[in-house]
Amino acid sequence: MLFLTKENIIDSFTMRDAMDACNESLRLYSEGKASVPLRTNINVAKQEGQSLYMPAYVEADKDALGVKIVSVYPKNIEKNIPSVPATMVTLDAETGMVSAILDGTYLTQLRTGAVQGAATELLAREDAEIGALIGTGGQAEGQLWAMLTARPLKVVRIFDIDFERASAFAKEMEAKYGVEMIPCKEAKECVEGADVITSVTTSKRPTFSAEWVKEGAHINGVGAYTPEMCEIPKEIIKKASTVIFDTMDGVLKEAGDFIQPLEEGYVTEDHYNGELGQLALGQISGRQNDKEITIFKTVGSAVLDVYVANKIVEKAKKENLGQEIN
Repeated sequence: MLFLTKENIIDSFTMRDAMDACNESLRLYSEGKASVPLRTNINVAKQEGQSLYMPAYVEADKDALGVKIVSVYPKNIEKNIPSVPATMVTLDAETGMVSAILDGTYLTQLRTGAVQGAATELLAREDAEIGALIGTGGQAEGQLWAMLTARPLKVVRIFDIDFERASAFAKEMEAKYGVEMIPCKEAKECVEGADVITSVTTSKRPTFSAEWVKEGAHINGVGAYTPEMCEIPKEIIKKASTVIFDTMDGVLKEAGDFIQPLEEGYVTEDHYNGELGQLALGQISGRQNDKEITIFKTVGSAVLDVYVANKIVEKAKKENLGQEIN
């Protein structure tokens, strides 16, 4: 069995690798070649925590099998340990034996950014130059890295409800990626004129207004993952020419910003065009011209975790990274 740390993954697997793996996994999912049971959620009331188990199997040239274990323990902060620790376990699909254990926290950050990057690559204008990132939490850097991988952005504006946090993040990311980062005090300043807009927050109300969005922009909704959360304004959803999801089932069960307009009758389900895997397969159309507004929404799926994790393990083995445990 192979044990891979965050550092091992960083040393062997790039955002480009992760975007390609996400694209492949969702193509296979849309082709019906993945089995993704509902996640199991165990309530640990004594500790005010929850433990979640997310399994999946993907049939491919090299089958992928595994389970991600994520715990949500808010009181861990008092112990100075992560409140949402995660571990990824991959199995040999031929034998059912555990083949590797990976840092699941970093894997989640990487694949969450990568699926957005895969969508941005397929949907954003080719000449996109200005990015907007709303939210500077734990997922923010992965989202930024993916945006910069998908398009050669010249500048990225950063907005957070805490301006000092946005400023610190912008300074750190500019030094790391060599692209101009501009912290913004207002969301409007961040979004107006941007070619690619990514919102990654847990907000229960839209993080920007539809009238701020320029013609031809591409929007990514990444943060809202419950029916109560709502990052993307319904007005821009209705205005968009193309609305694509990572998985239809997942978004229409979990993402409030896309569930609520349906329940209100503001849009009908046929306004939602389909899945990223279908777009990658050429089964549905994406952007038709430079004036259209396009939207991608992701809530995540175990198919992404399992497939990306197996690709990481393959590459790490080729490069002799990680620790073998007998």
